[in-house]
Amino acid sequence: MGKKRKHTETEAAAIEETAIERPKRTLLGFKDGSTEENKETSVVTFRNKEKVLVTCSRRISYRYRHLMLNLVSLLPHCKKDNKVESKDAKGATLNELVELKSCSSCLFFECRKGKDLYLWMAKCPNGPSVKFLVNAVHTMEELKLTGNHLKGSRPILTFSSNFDNQPHWKLLKEMFIQIFGTPKDHRKSKPFYDHVIVFSILDDHVWFRNYQISCPHNGGTQKIDRGDLEKMTLVEVGPRFCLNPIKIFGGSFGGPTLYENPFYVAPNQIRSLEKKQKAGKYAKKVKAKTRRKMHQLSNPMEVDEFADMWKE
Repeated sequence: MGKKRKHTETEAAAIEETAIERPKRTLLGFKDGSTEENKETSVVTFRNKEKVLVTCSRRISYRYRHLMLNLVSLLPHCKKDNKVESKDAKGATLNELVELKSCSSCLFFECRKGKDLYLWMAKCPNGPSVKFLVNAVHTMEELKLTGNHLKGSRPILTFSSNFDNQPHWKLLKEMFIQIFGTPKDHRKSKPFYDHVIVFSILDDHVWFRNYQISCPHNGGTQKIDRGDLEKMTLVEVGPRFCLNPIKIFGGSFGGPTLYENPFYVAPNQIRSLEKKQKAGKYAKKVKAKTRRKMHQLSNPMEVDEFADMWKE
């Protein structure tokens, strides 16, 4: 066996000049030395990485907890967390939880006195955030809501024309689109559109409805004729509820007030007025009794001559 010949210095320099440099490897693959022109021609596509944290406060009632779980089933891009104590420092706690869960939005259900449900809808960590009072709650488990759609399918979001009238409604519309819209090609979503989520404004309240798109089929075939598209119907699935906006804040769970609802009345104030009305009814009854007694004392009955006739 002969020994290998050593390259001379000139041959080694020629090999180094002709050799192609190996691209550097990164976490996302090999980094090619592309020119600036190639970078300009490459199209930058936007990818929606929206994630929503859904949580609630302690001592929440069973009906409101079912409503929260219904929304969790509607949002395949959400993450559910443990209950949070609803105190003055809940904003800092929730912002920290959102950051730990790698989310960009938050839905926080806050129950007070076991009766009143408040919904915080916030974009973290910079805001804005909205505080709603939730009324007229109906969950999916009710027998009247007979619809049923595929879990994890992407919804069609529809809004009434009132959302374009005033700036605070436009802000709420954009927040609804970002939070309730399922990101495209999400790993937990299905590539179907078989339900519609409707947001409508009536009496300065936002009404939430969820409908299944029901269409007829011919025999065992799954394809639908064009004539049958007009026969599509909507069957309500649920949940359904009403959102009464209270305040819109510039930050996440606080900050400067951007909008305040002038027609909002707190439920505690409504209950106190009802108690005062009931107390007024009782006071009227007491006054009527005293007036009757005074009338009887001032107008005594005449003595009857034959009152004691049968006693003898």
